[in-house]
Amino acid sequence: MPVVRQPIDRLGADPGRRRLLSALLGAPLLVTGGLAGCTDESTTSAEDGPVELSVFWWGGQKRAELTEKALRLYSERNPRVTFRVTWQGADGYYDRLATQAAGGNIPDLIQVDDAVLAEYAEREIVLDLTDSVADRRLDLGGLPDGLVRSGTVDGRTMGVAAGQTLGAVVFNRDLLRELRVPEPRGGMSWADYIAWATEVTEASDGQVAGTVDASGDYRAFWLWLRSQGGEFYRGRQMGFGADELIAWFELWQRARAGRATPGAALVEQSDSGEPARQLVVTGLTAASFAWSHQLPDLQRLTDAELGVVGIPGPPGSQWARASMYWSAFRGTRHPDTVIDVINFLTTNGEAGTVLGHERGLNASIPVRRYTEGSITDPAQQRAAAFGASIADQLGPAPAPPPMGHAKVRSLLVTAAESIRGGRAGTRAATSRFLSLANAALAA
Repeated sequence: MPVVRQPIDRLGADPGRRRLLSALLGAPLLVTGGLAGCTDESTTSAEDGPVELSVFWWGGQKRAELTEKALRLYSERNPRVTFRVTWQGADGYYDRLATQAAGGNIPDLIQVDDAVLAEYAEREIVLDLTDSVADRRLDLGGLPDGLVRSGTVDGRTMGVAAGQTLGAVVFNRDLLRELRVPEPRGGMSWADYIAWATEVTEASDGQVAGTVDASGDYRAFWLWLRSQGGEFYRGRQMGFGADELIAWFELWQRARAGRATPGAALVEQSDSGEPARQLVVTGLTAASFAWSHQLPDLQRLTDAELGVVGIPGPPGSQWARASMYWSAFRGTRHPDTVIDVINFLTTNGEAGTVLGHERGLNASIPVRRYTEGSITDPAQQRAAAFGASIADQLGPAPAPPPMGHAKVRSLLVTAAESIRGGRAGTRAATSRFLSLANAALAA
């Protein structure tokens, strides 16, 4: 269920009414303007009179506490600016955004990910920030090139990375100690990883499977493709063919045959990506695939100590990926202030200290340096240490996923589940996936 805040100091809630996402497309569009950017020193809004901005993001309680604290810090520096906030878990987030749109309450500042960034850009739902970057009202100079590129759609800056993350294997360190099985290693091959998972299953006498089945995990598949010189997308088309996808599915068929993974019904529980459903948290596997920035959330859900390493394959198959973006609604009445708030949240050292690594490594390298030593949460420290350990080995960032990416992700899950459940053969599921995926990208 969405969590909405009643007014707390300058922070409150932004309710909405449930309609369809299409309401976003019919929302009125207003004007844009200019504003001096903010730095680690002071922040000054150019707008006269009081300004109230609505902000919406997904995440847990801890993220909400830290984000609200950072927004309060902005208001302390800009007393004319106040905030109304809404937040909830990842499940149903975009439906809730559509609800707010239907009620005429589209937030001024929203958190989005690469599942919708290109679509929202092409449908002119989010504000084009290119001019603000050019005149440095929005300062991207401290971001790695990969993070700058990931927020750019067709040459236009449509979002600013709120954090940096990496594909990761999160594992139950306490369980592996108990079973006397070594921890998975970063950079191990996929064959070695599945052999390791099989060893875990055998050591536990089948009580715990070694790993979740990642056959429907687009992130794992994407990195597997890149480890072989491939890519998930080539422009607005799929970057792979039937042979590659069949090989991927067959890799996991062998893993299932060797009992490296649990049964299909259990795996499907974790397919939503919700932290509370991850099998490493529920104790049904020794490891799950996740984004590295999710480690703190996962750790809060279990008493077992969790560790993190890279997804199998060479570190160079990974890239500096945005965990999520801050974007402005194109129809906001206060574009100047929204841009200033984005700049504050992503370039201000004090804001960075407040936010920590809850959304991943801070996107800005100077802010990372500024906040170094201020992170006290052990899980955030482990996630940060993992990111730093391979920072110099990352490969080039691909372009943001094209419009239709969210549907493609869903189709991959469906294809994998149909194979796991015995409802379709590998070749039939692959053929159907490619047909539907290509149609989704062409729509």
